[in-house]
Amino acid sequence: MKTIDIRTVNVVQYLQPLREGGSLPAIVKADDDFLYVLKFRGAGQGKKALISEFIGGELARAIGLNVPELVFMNLDDSFSKTEPDEEIQDLLKFSVGLNLGLHFLSSAITYDPLVSVADEFTASKVVILDSLISNIDRTAKNTNLLNWNNELWIIDNGASFYFHHNWETWENHLTRTFPLIKDHVLLPKANRLQEASKEIQQLINNDVIAEIIANIPEDWLINEGETLTTDEMRTAYKQFLCAKLTMIDKLVKEAEDAR
Repeated sequence: MKTIDIRTVNVVQYLQPLREGGSLPAIVKADDDFLYVLKFRGAGQGKKALISEFIGGELARAIGLNVPELVFMNLDDSFSKTEPDEEIQDLLKFSVGLNLGLHFLSSAITYDPLVSVADEFTASKVVILDSLISNIDRTAKNTNLLNWNNELWIIDNGASFYFHHNWETWENHLTRTFPLIKDHVLLPKANRLQEASKEIQQLINNDVIAEIIANIPEDWLINEGETLTTDEMRTAYKQFLCAKLTMIDKLVKEAEDAR
């Protein structure tokens, strides 16, 4: 089994906000001299969006999809003090600490269902992945996909695992399918779902899931007023994904019917 090794880097320069994202991610430079798209813990959905982004991204990588390298990014309090824009200033202030970065793919273009490249097998894998993680945000309006070097790249899984916004009822989601797959931007191209499902089942199992969950920073799981401990949350994420894996045939059938 591949071991997950997530690097931690420090932000050294805030370059520009990406205003097309509702959570105002930004292009930043780190102390390894690379550029990253920084997802902020102080943004709308907070640290939970970072957790979704992290789990979804590492699962996508585990099943052989293209994902920009994910890194943990330390942000100190010096950036908010020199930022003139009040909205960004607040975001930086509330995001001091550990955030999540995606390696910036220079000259990548946003996936457009009418003109962009996506082969049928890759499309099928993305559709199944998004059913497994209950990603409600990979639609024609907001594809959260890039084309880079003539290949499809997965970005932005932050709207997944929506059960974690209410821990009281998370167990109700264990047996649910994902009807919203009908709106998935890649569904029309996903005509190799059975084949993709077999490959996914060979590549991810309970151990792979457990290792990804173990790498979530402890700090991201701590929120005021939560009813579960951080260990209970890790167990919940694992149980949820393992449950979805056992019902993958049902999820595939749901996607096939939606096509």
